[in-house]
Amino acid sequence: MAEADLPSKAIRFLSILLIIGGVAFYLVWGIAFGSWNFFESRFVPVYAIFIVMVAFGGLGLLLLKNKD
Repeated sequence: MAEADLPSKAIRFLSILLIIGGVAFYLVWGIAFGSWNFFESRFVPVYAIFIVMVAFGGLGLLLLKNKD
């Protein structure tokens, strides 16, 4: 029984890690470079990385919730 929960625990851990990593990346980068402006074109790749990490983390958690 515990072995069946192992993949879902791993997916949950990685999803939470992606969300925390994305938010931490955004905060550290914003503090280091002093820019929080979403509309400045030179900072778009940073926000794209943040959005992709948080979106995949959230999607992983949603898929686990629907699986149960």
